[in-house]
Amino acid sequence: MAARAELAGWLESIWYGGAPVPLVLGLLEPVYASLLRLRRWSYATGLRRIGHVGVPVAVVGNLTVGGTGKTPLVAALAAELARRAWRPGIVLRGYGGRRHAPMLVGRDTDPAQCGDEAVLLARSVDLPVAVGRRRAAAATLLVERSECDVIVSDDGLQHWGLARDVEIAVVDGQRRFGNGRLLPAGPLREPRARLGAVDFVVANGDAQTGEVGMRVSGTQACSLVRPGKVVALESLRGQRVHAVAGIGHPARFFDLLRGFGIEVIPHALPDHHVYDGGELRFDDNRPVLVTEKDAVKCARWADELVWVVPVEAQLPAEWYDRVHARLHQIRLQGPTA
Repeated sequence: MAARAELAGWLESIWYGGAPVPLVLGLLEPVYASLLRLRRWSYATGLRRIGHVGVPVAVVGNLTVGGTGKTPLVAALAAELARRAWRPGIVLRGYGGRRHAPMLVGRDTDPAQCGDEAVLLARSVDLPVAVGRRRAAAATLLVERSECDVIVSDDGLQHWGLARDVEIAVVDGQRRFGNGRLLPAGPLREPRARLGAVDFVVANGDAQTGEVGMRVSGTQACSLVRPGKVVALESLRGQRVHAVAGIGHPARFFDLLRGFGIEVIPHALPDHHVYDGGELRFDDNRPVLVTEKDAVKCARWADELVWVVPVEAQLPAEWYDRVHARLHQIRLQGPTA
């Protein structure tokens, strides 16, 4: 774990901290770019099959490695579509899970099987969720088993094996695109020009011209061992707490807590970290606050000191209107052929 965290910190300093790009990473960048073009070409020419599921598909993804707020946006979008009489299903790759074949995910599914984000979504929205290495197969499972009439894909902007009708790219409003270079020299999975081809660009934080602003916020902490026991984050103002986060951008969680005047002792872990319980034990009696994504994996080791901080994405109602209208038009015309 220490080696992985050290590597992540080293890359962070290069991608976002202004540190010079090592020669080996710079030499690998054009190799990655060539492989990316070759992969895209293989789908465009039919060498690789694109899966069609027969209902509209909206993909929520990003251009950079790491967390930008995709999962809260997916939860908010799917819930809003359900309120507008759609029957949405959510599909993910299931990163970090052992199961590669398509499977439906419930509130009590083991994250080791399907990944932490899938269980998080299954618990946060009362809607069907499925995972699979081939997202098209997982989406088909949702359509056939749960009679979903629209699919929302968490991540997958670069997963061209799933046909999509709407593309939503999420941008970190603080870190943006780092040094602007492709992997591994920078954090970009695709060139920035790719944003010109998506339907919507959503900025988590400060939005620029042409982007939709999104805020991801939380106001309370919930006990992991006493369901229903809740405290307002405002009530922790001035207190010193341990904050544990194994997400793509842990600093965002720490900053959320600091915004309530909480004195944070930060404990940043690698994204999709696998817990063994020791991460929650400290030599004091201070509260331990964790993210929802971490809570699905560490609840078994929690005690009275451990609290989870739920968050939700907030976007303009007008944006939901636009997405709904676009999907409705696609439903009338027929999804991508």
